Amino acid sequence: MRLEERIYFDNSATTKIHPEVAQAYIKTSEQIMGNPSSLHQLGSQASLLLRKARLQIAETMGCQPNEIFFTSGGTEGDNWVLKGTAIEKRRYGKHMLISAIEHPAIKETAAQLRELGFEIDEIPVTKEGIIDIEAFQSLLREDTILVSVMAVNNEIGTIQPIAQVAEILESYPQIHFHVDAVQAIGQIPTKDYLVPRVDFATFSAHKFHGPRGIGFIYWKEGRRLAPLLTGGGQEQNQRSGTENLPAIVGMAKALRLLFTNNQEKRQHERELQQTLRQALSEYQDVHFFTPADETITAPHILCFGLEGIRGEVLVHALEQQHIFISTTSACSSKKDLKMNTLQAMKVPEDIADTAVRVSFCAENTLSEVHKMIQAFALYHHRLKDHS
Repeated sequence: MRLEERIYFDNSATTKIHPEVAQAYIKTSEQIMGNPSSLHQLGSQASLLLRKARLQIAETMGCQPNEIFFTSGGTEGDNWVLKGTAIEKRRYGKHMLISAIEHPAIKETAAQLRELGFEIDEIPVTKEGIIDIEAFQSLLREDTILVSVMAVNNEIGTIQPIAQVAEILESYPQIHFHVDAVQAIGQIPTKDYLVPRVDFATFSAHKFHGPRGIGFIYWKEGRRLAPLLTGGGQEQNQRSGTENLPAIVGMAKALRLLFTNNQEKRQHERELQQTLRQALSEYQDVHFFTPADETITAPHILCFGLEGIRGEVLVHALEQQHIFISTTSACSSKKDLKMNTLQAMKVPEDIADTAVRVSFCAENTLSEVHKMIQAFALYHHRLKDHS
């Protein structure tokens, strides 16, 4: 199969690296050989490039360079914030709140902390997949040390009310407020989730056409976390280990490209989403899990199901036409886990089993969407006949 024949609609799992990003990565790998911690000229050259990349990312995100900490990606970032808070604040309390629709990187970390004696409650969600603000308020306690709420859900694309949560937490200054922004960056305005009350936000470069294995945390100045990785004292003595400079440079480049003509890109993705949704709505046996209200959904995700057909069956049927979609979070799809979000929304199991996720990027085209619509129509009756 030629690359140009593939229609890739699984961008929430990972994105194709941008050619300019790949070029920056390769150039740095080939030309910058020093360790940023070394005292000699080559080390200074690497250190200067590291500072430049950090400054570029900070300027793009609207924060200070000392508030950007590099990680290996979203999973490490989420682990660091939860475990680092647990260690740092264990003398003040052992209660945490996470939303019921968080990524496995949050939920599995929470499960580990429960085994260590921490009490972690889940904030329930509405039938639209939005956290219940009243329930959230009722769960807050004097010994709560962390609240973690994702900005955009990775399975159905709902936008969570970060500003409302932040307003409530103004009365609880001791609580760390963490936002998993992996699916939000570049898809909704930064100001909607990086509000002043947010203490930590986690990001992953491969979700915005950057290299894999690199990410960053926005870490508000003055907040404290215990480090997970100790050793050489890199990242302001908070995250030891030689910096992955080529990937960091590539990530900075990807971030600049992401926010170039960003509004036009998001409008294009919304058009793709609307076109697919309108076509699929003609089928009475198609269920939509992504709400129709565009004010509460990101433009790049559409989650739906075909009644009576398991999601993986539809995934493989479309794959035969070189169209690639997914059933759930890429971090859990091979573990035979149900869609965590749909369970939290109390979607009946037989309906939830049908769920698939289509996720776009700005490089996708209307022509590709129309090809998927045609492929779906072709397989619709055939799949029903074999169910």
